[in-house]
Amino acid sequence: MEAAARRRQHPGAAGGAGAQPGASFLQARHSTVRADEAAAGTAPFHLDLWFYFTLQNWVLDFGRPIAMLVFPLEWFPLNKPSVGDYFHMAYNVITPFLLLKLIERSPRTLPRAVIYVSAITLVMGASIHLVGDSVNHRLLFSGYQHHLSVRDNPIIKNLKPETLIDSFELLYYYDEYLGHSMWYIPFFLILFVYFSGCFTATKAESSMPGVALLLVMPSGLYYWYLVTEGQIFILFIFTFFAMLALVLHQKRKCLFLDSNGLFLFSSFALTLLLVALWVAWLWNDPVLRKKYPGVIYVPEPWAFYTLHVSSRH
Repeated sequence: MEAAARRRQHPGAAGGAGAQPGASFLQARHSTVRADEAAAGTAPFHLDLWFYFTLQNWVLDFGRPIAMLVFPLEWFPLNKPSVGDYFHMAYNVITPFLLLKLIERSPRTLPRAVIYVSAITLVMGASIHLVGDSVNHRLLFSGYQHHLSVRDNPIIKNLKPETLIDSFELLYYYDEYLGHSMWYIPFFLILFVYFSGCFTATKAESSMPGVALLLVMPSGLYYWYLVTEGQIFILFIFTFFAMLALVLHQKRKCLFLDSNGLFLFSSFALTLLLVALWVAWLWNDPVLRKKYPGVIYVPEPWAFYTLHVSSRH
């Protein structure tokens, strides 16, 4: 009777009638997976995610304004979304999905609610940017010049009533400030959280495969475009220095970056080098200096394009 009472109190212990079907199997499988992860020591290089991430960044983000200029205007009238807008819509869906898949493979993460709120904020900020950026790029066909401020643009100066200028400045604020902040702050937060888990206790595992080296250049070049065109140098440099501080801190514990951490850190280091070369090249440009006053001088590539490239044609 005592044995029967113990079985009633712990029905799953002896696999009796009260046991949940498959519970023992799931527990054993979970233990096996955890043991395999511990034996592996570190995650393999996530070639699939990094390749898709780099590819969609180049096509759907960097390629947006290029596609808008290449496709005939008759296919996408000025009162309808451009092909670049459809690229942006796809980016707003694919990017948070890839970031969430990336964070799933990290051994360290924030509470799930924080990750979800970050992804939702990213989508909202990128969507705000979609509308403002769409209108701003459409204004190019009307003579708008990105290297000038809103009020200094000839087509804006002539607007009547003058309160319309305030509306265009509000649109610019949504595009360049609010949209970018809500987009890029959670973007870099998720990347940094993932990076914080990219450490291994085995120095021999602290190396990148050859295919990762091939992806560093396009990845770093894209982040250069993101930092300069998005005007987020302060956010980027803060993230990079936080990553560097984390690397030095973990090194004291005899922990080293794994292949994924090395890939991300190398991409950001290359980005910093490219931004420095970009700023040095345009350091004495008087027009861009007027557009970007202050201590932080990082001209936008599209401002350079409208000033020095499109103006010649």
